[in-house]
Amino acid sequence: MSLTIEIPAQYGYVLGTVTALFFVNTYHSLLTGSYRKAAKIAYPNCYASAEQAAKEPAAFQFNCAQRAHANFIENLPPVIANILIAGIKFPVLSASLGAAWAVSRVLYARGYTRNGPKGRFIGAIHSIFGLAISILSVNTAYSLVKTLW
Repeated sequence: MSLTIEIPAQYGYVLGTVTALFFVNTYHSLLTGSYRKAAKIAYPNCYASAEQAAKEPAAFQFNCAQRAHANFIENLPPVIANILIAGIKFPVLSASLGAAWAVSRVLYARGYTRNGPKGRFIGAIHSIFGLAISILSVNTAYSLVKTLW
């Protein structure tokens, strides 16, 4: 038994959104690098020490930028997978939610680095977009599995 999956014509939007996420990652990397340079935190140190961050605002901002970037890359693989899966059935909606997730991750990083941990809430809506994409992905997977029954 085989299953044929048709990719909708609008799937290009899905691929465009996933591609854009790599640029968001680059933004995070550049942001973190600029704060690393300002804080004079040498490689291979991932973070400034707690003592440095308590004394030096630049070190604290670097830690915030680094954490925002780490949080982004922790969430990136499942979001990409879910966008690609959901896009099979819901190409425009999954691409739109993925784009909204990307924008909210930029806002999250900017808020976190400028205003500390409380500043990240400006982009925290990414959680809702991620959940919506996951639900669409589950729906798509269920639809495909259901055809096998």
